[in-house]
Amino acid sequence: MRWIYSLRGLVAVPIILFASLAHGTEDTIKVGILHSLSGTMANSESALKDTVLMMIANQNKKGGLLGRKLEPVVADPASDWDAFTDKAREVLANEKVAVVFGCWTSTSRKAVIPVFERLNGLLFYPVQHEGEESSRNVFYTGAAPSQQAIPAVRYLMSKEGGDIRRWVLLGTESDYPRMTNRILGAYLAAEGVNAEDVTTIYVPLGHSDWREIVEKIKVLGSQGKKTAVISTISGDANGHLYNELAAQQVEARKIPVMGLSVTARELRGVDVSRLVGHMAARSYFQSVTTPENDAFVKMWSDFNEQRDNITNDPMEATFIGFRMWVQAVTQAGTPDANAVRQAMYGQRIRAPSGFEVVMNTNHHLSKPAMIGKLNPDGRFDVVWRSINPIKASVWSRYIPESAKLTSDWTFPWVCGGCAEPTFKEW
Repeated sequence: MRWIYSLRGLVAVPIILFASLAHGTEDTIKVGILHSLSGTMANSESALKDTVLMMIANQNKKGGLLGRKLEPVVADPASDWDAFTDKAREVLANEKVAVVFGCWTSTSRKAVIPVFERLNGLLFYPVQHEGEESSRNVFYTGAAPSQQAIPAVRYLMSKEGGDIRRWVLLGTESDYPRMTNRILGAYLAAEGVNAEDVTTIYVPLGHSDWREIVEKIKVLGSQGKKTAVISTISGDANGHLYNELAAQQVEARKIPVMGLSVTARELRGVDVSRLVGHMAARSYFQSVTTPENDAFVKMWSDFNEQRDNITNDPMEATFIGFRMWVQAVTQAGTPDANAVRQAMYGQRIRAPSGFEVVMNTNHHLSKPAMIGKLNPDGRFDVVWRSINPIKASVWSRYIPESAKLTSDWTFPWVCGGCAEPTFKEW
């Protein structure tokens, strides 16, 4: 391990370099991993770091890629958005990685995109997000609102989901919750929901005192209209929120909470006995019964020597992105970013979800939507899923300025967000 000093505040942040089995760095292909291993997001992001290390180890057992070993380069931005920028620049410019798998919050992703575009790096981003963004240098393997947030609300509005008529949009004070809630607010208005039946609440990242907010939610739920919470709370604040929901006995049959940023991993240590029936919307749950998922869960458990057998949606999205990157490098015959970018379009795999997912020219996957209900074991049982994978809408049709935009990075039509395809020089 060696230490890289951030110019912002002269804070020492470690970057861990794993030794290659090959002779010399020119014989390896470096793979960057940019996830917080400390700070408020570490509980969520650490597993994604380990997922990439698992995939690298597995690929190296097969002989590597293009006859070369893969060498991981792991950077810890420590839940600091400025540090994400510094670490992205470090792994791309100094370590010369061929690809980076990283970021969780949209704030961290937005912080590093200018670096990836300037240095022509490739970032695989594995977490649900708000859309309204398209970069030539990012492949988004997490769900867009059309694949998660909108299906979640539609489910809750249905009789099966509770016939909900009043909404609490509860989010962390950051980019993803704010834009997602704007899209949901516009969608609810289009569905005839009155503005007074939508309450929006934001809290700081890492928020821990939920007593007054949960009391307010209970009051709203007692006023005669069926009420639900859509939560975009991120990181370790989820544990505090769900502990307070349990303490105040917020029952799913009375006020269901639909989490968009929570998995079984964030609920470890929470007494879920009073939370059974609360929900999450994802593209994958560990409870899915497929041969591909059996293999994925076993691969994860074997990698960490049975110490951890919890898999989740962002881990599956990381798995998908890595497998597609390997396929694209193999097809292109080189890890060069420009060649791999073109080879990524149309890449497909049978995912652990059981669905065949495909990478589209808008740099987003077609992937399924699922609703899971929390069980007494702290896992989510799938109670609804889309019939087919859903193609992501990068720009929401519920936002007036976005409805006319498109995203298509097919050569030679290079268009990240314009009304009509526009030819641009490379």
